[in-house]
Amino acid sequence: MSGHEKLLRDVTSTQYFAVLSTLGEGVPYSNLVSLAVSDDLRSLVFATGRSTRKYVNMQGNSNVSLLVDNRSNEPADISQAVAITAIGIALEETDEGRPFQTIFLNKHPHLKQFVEDPGTATMVVTVREYIIAGFDRTQRVAMSR
Repeated sequence: MSGHEKLLRDVTSTQYFAVLSTLGEGVPYSNLVSLAVSDDLRSLVFATGRSTRKYVNMQGNSNVSLLVDNRSNEPADISQAVAITAIGIALEETDEGRPFQTIFLNKHPHLKQFVEDPGTATMVVTVREYIIAGFDRTQRVAMSR
């Protein structure tokens, strides 16, 4: 496992939330979402109601970014915290077996009732690129297909 892959795995698998950014009617919109990641780091998963603004935005423009970080709100974060931006395409899971919903519920079992509600969509972001940013460094990691 490369250093980048280990860092991506450590941050995305240990954090429960991410900031999702969508675009609708030319206006950026950000939300906090519960997050899970696939084993191969190529997919990020979250759930949202179909009546939400973020869902409507993603139906019109599936390009999204997700920001995940490991800050602890302490002064040491200036030199130690890492923020990871994932850029990709968000589509609603339609697979019969719901493998991504299973990944999400394994991390967030307390959200089972919400996720299984007919008004909730399981969204899968296929990651094109990760951008890893620390205080004095930024690295890009393209996800090959």
